[in-house]
Amino acid sequence: MTSSVFDLERLLFTPATPNHDAIPLIYAFPNEYTVGITSLGYQVVWATLATREDLQVSRLFTDIREQLPRHPELLGFSMSWELDYVNIFNLLESLEIPLRANSRHRNHPLIFGGGPVLTANPEPYAEFFDIILLGDGENLLGDFIDTYKKVRNADRETQLKTLSQVPGIYIPSLYVIEYIAPDGEIKSISPIAAEIPPTIQKQTYRGNTLSTSTIVTEKAAWENIYMVEVVRSCPEMCRFCLASYLTLPFRTASLETSLIPGIERGLTVTNRLGLLGASVTQHPEFTELLDYISKPKYDDVRLSLASVRTNTVTVKLAQTLVKRDTRSLTIAVESGSEKVRKIVNKKLENDEIIQAAINAKAGGLSSLKLYGMVGIPGEEAEDLDATVTMMQTVKKAAPGLRLTLGCSTFVPKSHTPFQWFGVNKQAEKRLQLLQKQLKPQGIEFRPESYNWSIIQALLSRGDRRLSQLLELTRDFGDSLGSYKRAFKQLKGQIPDLDFYVHSNWSTEKILPWNHLQGPLPQSTLIKHLQESRSQESD
Repeated sequence: MTSSVFDLERLLFTPATPNHDAIPLIYAFPNEYTVGITSLGYQVVWATLATREDLQVSRLFTDIREQLPRHPELLGFSMSWELDYVNIFNLLESLEIPLRANSRHRNHPLIFGGGPVLTANPEPYAEFFDIILLGDGENLLGDFIDTYKKVRNADRETQLKTLSQVPGIYIPSLYVIEYIAPDGEIKSISPIAAEIPPTIQKQTYRGNTLSTSTIVTEKAAWENIYMVEVVRSCPEMCRFCLASYLTLPFRTASLETSLIPGIERGLTVTNRLGLLGASVTQHPEFTELLDYISKPKYDDVRLSLASVRTNTVTVKLAQTLVKRDTRSLTIAVESGSEKVRKIVNKKLENDEIIQAAINAKAGGLSSLKLYGMVGIPGEEAEDLDATVTMMQTVKKAAPGLRLTLGCSTFVPKSHTPFQWFGVNKQAEKRLQLLQKQLKPQGIEFRPESYNWSIIQALLSRGDRRLSQLLELTRDFGDSLGSYKRAFKQLKGQIPDLDFYVHSNWSTEKILPWNHLQGPLPQSTLIKHLQESRSQESD
């Protein structure tokens, strides 16, 4: 892919002309251009940086780059996917920058990172970053650059200590982690000096103007799509869900000042519109938004919708989607078992799932994708039977509607009430069982790889000791076998795979991210956990 790809971009903002002493900054996405440019987060941060006269910003992807400065002062990574750490290593090496922060000196740029993976739990990657930005970039980015400018000419230690005072900025090297034993639990996490804050609070943007695409291109993974963030977080608070708990509180974009002007701006350059959010149909004015998109002047618009809440699937919604060239809809049901749904706090009845399918078909949609999960704490064999029965009932209720059940394995995530649970070792068998029972019924079953779930759990509950493991696995390849091989090699130096992935942790235990504050205090998460346990025994 050549740099002429950049010529195909239609920008929805005006980049600034950098002034003569602008800070040279590289902003990287550790994957290919088509993937990176489809990330709304990456687009928005890039535009925020590129509209500042005091920065000279160059973009970097694994397959293509803009003209890079010879001596960058800052190099940032947006991390949306755990396994992209391998690409971060490759990009750092291609720029002749040491992988570990403690091997860099004043001639190297400061390496900063942000994005969902690093905000959730940066610890497995902490040794590779000088600076980690926790939370929403709206205010944090400006605070970061403005503070850096004050210490631009200072030594590295002064720069990092000064930046550590900015709310939401985490400097891993300023915290010491002690362990009970090299392969034991964490004993303590403490700052290296009294002036370093003992905890860092994730930053939350409270405004009602949410993100919209800053760029549209045919080279994006979703060709020519213009994305609009309708809501941020999710009011449902399913107890395993990072997208809900990590980004609380639930915020909605203003229809008049954010959504409509945003959509109008985007539709001047493309006719593909994507509405994003964990639960877009729960926007209080979603019906009005649909009416607006249904206007005749938008008849040629192709509309895509992120996952929607089951009981908001109306015939009208289905008809609007069909009119706007969408044939399919996705709903998350988690399980066909009422008990399991109660355990995870999924407020949903089977009747609502069946009604959603009936409405989808009546409105003219041709397929419905349901998302489920196996291995949820408290799940038993009869709960899987309940899922199979529910899928059969849905199929009978809406004959001719193509049904798919996408199914993942429960993975514990930081800052959620289920962070203390391990991955169920029976999950792989349970996925196979569902496959065996649903396939003959003509229901398409799409399981997510169990092995990938194990790696995901390792990275989502990992601590700093995993940095050695990540460097090793990079040479072995990114299969589960490689991780097991690396654990074998590091035996006695770090805990084993089981410790991170499968064990249920005590709520007394010091978690790797204890010093990093999410939206809710630990005591509230424990309360939510206890509520789920009371559902198990009901």
